[in-house]
Amino acid sequence: MSELRILQPDDDGALRDWQHVHNTVIPTHQLSMDDVRDRVERHHLEVAYLGDVLVGCSTVRPPADGTATATVIARVLGPHRGRGYGGELYERGLARARESGARVIETVVLASNEDGLRFARKHGFVEIERYLLPGDTVPYVDLRLS
Repeated sequence: MSELRILQPDDDGALRDWQHVHNTVIPTHQLSMDDVRDRVERHHLEVAYLGDVLVGCSTVRPPADGTATATVIARVLGPHRGRGYGGELYERGLARARESGARVIETVVLASNEDGLRFARKHGFVEIERYLLPGDTVPYVDLRLS
């Protein structure tokens, strides 16, 4: 089996791969390429491959001005779950968040993503809030690392 290759998306192909994983894992919030280009300017994005096969992506939202809270999100496509890839993406994101000065780590998971909620709880996150975005029918779950 090939080793997981994780890189920052630096061209449209890699950004489209990041977008594909995001939009597959979060079907209720489809991002356009303009949305993705905006995110890559504000957040630290990574995309993961097993050889040339797209496996997952991650997002680290660094602490905003005046806070010490970062958000770390690891997403893995369904056929690749349960193999440790999410853990590897998460650990990299956690290190990046801490390097950026975060003292509090949060994540957000779509409530219908049972695998994602199980993953977050297994890694020490506890639920702090559920909310619906305008027009949505599936809530998001904010969780904080305890």
